[in-house]
Amino acid sequence: MRRAESWELALRVAVRKSAARGWTLREQDGYARLEFRGAERPRQTVALPFRWNQEQVGPILARVRNIYLLTLEGHALQEAAAIADGRGPKRQDSWTEALEHFRRQKLEHGNAIKPASWDRYYVPVLELAVQLLEGPKRPPDAATLLDACLRGWPPGSRMRQIRAQSLAQFLRHCVERERFPEGWRPPADLRPHIGVSAAQTAPGHRKGDPLGDLDVLHLLDALPNDPAGRRWADALRLLAELGLRPIELQHLAVRTDPSSGQPLWWCSYRKRSGGGMTAPRWVHPLPLTDWDGRRMEWRLLERWRSGEIDLPPLGGGPGAADAIGTYLKRQRGWQELRERLASRGERVVPYSFRHGYSLRGHQLGIDPGSVALSMGHSLEVHLRSYPWASGQGAAAAFARALAGPANAQPATASSS
Repeated sequence: MRRAESWELALRVAVRKSAARGWTLREQDGYARLEFRGAERPRQTVALPFRWNQEQVGPILARVRNIYLLTLEGHALQEAAAIADGRGPKRQDSWTEALEHFRRQKLEHGNAIKPASWDRYYVPVLELAVQLLEGPKRPPDAATLLDACLRGWPPGSRMRQIRAQSLAQFLRHCVERERFPEGWRPPADLRPHIGVSAAQTAPGHRKGDPLGDLDVLHLLDALPNDPAGRRWADALRLLAELGLRPIELQHLAVRTDPSSGQPLWWCSYRKRSGGGMTAPRWVHPLPLTDWDGRRMEWRLLERWRSGEIDLPPLGGGPGAADAIGTYLKRQRGWQELRERLASRGERVVPYSFRHGYSLRGHQLGIDPGSVALSMGHSLEVHLRSYPWASGQGAAAAFARALAGPANAQPATASSS
């Protein structure tokens, strides 16, 4: 193996100083070859069109620097080398033009949204993103852009989550439809960018505890007996008896079950999850019981079909939970309920009506798979989200097994 000459050593040192860590240069078949080894990327290598000799040191170093700068814009090593060599014309990305294309896509194609939703949930964060991307100090990648654009909203807040999702949609559009460099594809997991609030990181925090039947009935009795109060009472009854997400009040209908011919609740909402989209579903009511153990006869399905139920204004899309929370916070009955549950170390939120449905199903002995199907999520999510569906269920299963004949003979252990 020949010993490297002084100019070769100096060139390799210059490359390491002019690029980030992991960039190296070597000789192959008389020509220069550039190599990059990243911590989270496979090794990449590309041949340079320069002879490996002292006269080519200047051109080699200039080309390496140009390639490195192109990779910072999101180009892969091979693509950056082709652009630097004039074989792949560098695209002049117009973020403003891409934003207009994305706006038309959201308003006119696919699952089109309303202009009001675009103005509320997309415009604030996307206009900020384009301003940064076309400014003098453009963020180098999608992750840095997300952090820069989300700082204006509290960590863990619903609005910060919506803004992150909106920006991620736009960046995916730019990569997949506008053919922007792959480096602008957003991270698959947005949770590190959304963060959690200080209250959520406090010891003992939970997303919300289930409401018992009597807690719900006390709250309903405390609501104002006026047209607005009656509309909100019906909304809360639907949440509690059907185990709905707040947004699903806007996707609720009654259809005829083809197998029985009977009218049943139908929810058309599709929630995006890690495994794709949840499916529309039949929803099975679980009536609450009063102080004497009698089932509440609210006749929600019949009243819905006859047009007697007039839901209150719930805002657009994800705003339903916020609308419900805003109304409840003004009600003395809700304030007293929160204080009462807080004294027990529990936390009540608008989703607590849905959590109560899950607990009621468990108490009635309905298997977790059936409850999960009616609630519109997988069994895995159900068992992870509701500990009583797995922990207590397992305890009950073992108790039933051990309650068998006392004189049953144990199995003989086999030798191994």
